[in-house]
Amino acid sequence: MAQAVGIRFRSAGKVYDFDPAGISLRFGEQVVVLTVHGQELGWVAREEREVTPDAPLRPVVRQADYEDVELYAKMKDKAAQSFDVALEQVDRLALDMDLVDCEYTLDGHHLTFYFTAEGRVDFRELVRELNARFPCRVELRQIGVRDEAKILGGLGMCGRPMCCTTFLTEFQSVSIRMVKEQGLSLNPGRITGNCGRLLCCLRFEHPDQLKAVPAVGD
Repeated sequence: MAQAVGIRFRSAGKVYDFDPAGISLRFGEQVVVLTVHGQELGWVAREEREVTPDAPLRPVVRQADYEDVELYAKMKDKAAQSFDVALEQVDRLALDMDLVDCEYTLDGHHLTFYFTAEGRVDFRELVRELNARFPCRVELRQIGVRDEAKILGGLGMCGRPMCCTTFLTEFQSVSIRMVKEQGLSLNPGRITGNCGRLLCCLRFEHPDQLKAVPAVGD
């Protein structure tokens, strides 16, 4: 068993376990952690508890201070500029891909670009161009359309912020069978979300899902 604290890097993002390294942390506090890519800023989403990790946990480096938060904001601005540069290169190389987002690690040693594409894309030339432009390690990561919607955000047809940007940390499968069993219209415009896939909320009121929810007082 090991002591672990859960850290989240994006709103409604997945929670990852880190070694608190003897630092007392409370829910919502900002921390600097050491990831496989370098130092990153995150938020405590789950306070310290015992876990059985599959591999040694990476450590929390420190509680974030004003300088860390200020550096995080600067890296956000820098990422926006880098995104524009990458867009120009994608257009110049006529690559069949759509850039979605990019982010630097807090220490600026690693830059990740997220993109969507219909199939496989040979982006080796793009990587060479970006490595020549940016003095850090550059990575391109292909994501799905649901992940794209989660990153970009927006409002659902209900008029509220999309579920994936507010509380859904992981995507679960949604099927046409769920639509039919709820007696809903098969009109694509009524059952698909901003991502073009079936609405995540179709799963919430499906009979099987409701049975899995414990009654009040259980």
